[in-house]
Amino acid sequence: MARWNTHLLSLALAAMAAAGCGRSAPARFYTLNSTAIGSDAPTAHYAVLVGPVSVPAAVDRPQFVIQVAPNRVELEEFNRWVAPLSDAIARTVAGDLAVLLGTPNVAAAGISDPAYRVTIDIQRFESIEGESVLIDAVWAVLPTAGGQSHSGRTIARETVQGPDFAAIPAAHSRALATVSGDIAAIIRAAAGDTRASAESSRKRPKR
Repeated sequence: MARWNTHLLSLALAAMAAAGCGRSAPARFYTLNSTAIGSDAPTAHYAVLVGPVSVPAAVDRPQFVIQVAPNRVELEEFNRWVAPLSDAIARTVAGDLAVLLGTPNVAAAGISDPAYRVTIDIQRFESIEGESVLIDAVWAVLPTAGGQSHSGRTIARETVQGPDFAAIPAAHSRALATVSGDIAAIIRAAAGDTRASAESSRKRPKR
């Protein structure tokens, strides 16, 4: 009888351990948001298509990639992007440009005859928990009807304003607004709206 009771106890403990292993922490999903602030610059009367956007292979994954040392990163299994980063960045920049240009005719898809196409190559997309984020973006503005294309590079660093993981995508969103501000200034200049381009440059925060 004692041996049988011991066997039952072992089975019960094993079942409890299995149940405990099955109850993992729930994953949290995050997205990027447009944070650009509009101005009194003239409304744009042309359409802009944003994309394609490329991101480094190291961060092209659902999990947050957190920099913990100069040559070491950690993957956050329970803190994830709700959509592919390339799609999220394209949508966020499109939203920023719509505000900065004062027109709804900016999107990451669904525009059949845009006047300008914006391509973005993200060179660095770094996140340091509780400290800062950095986006290094090489971008180009391409007139679809021909003419001179314009390219540039924006390096934007933002402080992570809080200890929780939600502060990381918020900081990246602000960094993307800086990238979008540089792109918007070039689009306005290419379209001949030099006054609005100068106003946009003056109102962007210093980095």
